[in-house]
Amino acid sequence: MHTAKQKVLARFEDLPDEALIRLSQILAWHIVPYSTSTFWRRCRNNEFPRPIKVSTGITAWRVGEVRQYLAQVGRNARGGIAS
Repeated sequence: MHTAKQKVLARFEDLPDEALIRLSQILAWHIVPYSTSTFWRRCRNNEFPRPIKVSTGITAWRVGEVRQYLAQVGRNARGGIAS
């Protein structure tokens, strides 16, 4: 049983912009339609926000930056520009 202080966030939309999200969540929640290799290639090519190295073995992205990326991709798609 969860108490009020243990609020469980089960959706990307519920996360605050300041939150950090890991690759496993990005892919599991289908936030982007990329394979793992495509995702990392887009990061290397500066096509996706830069990750933050939280600690050894833990890399994450700022939710707000991911949202900005998705908004930009959406604007480009509506404008007929392929990404």
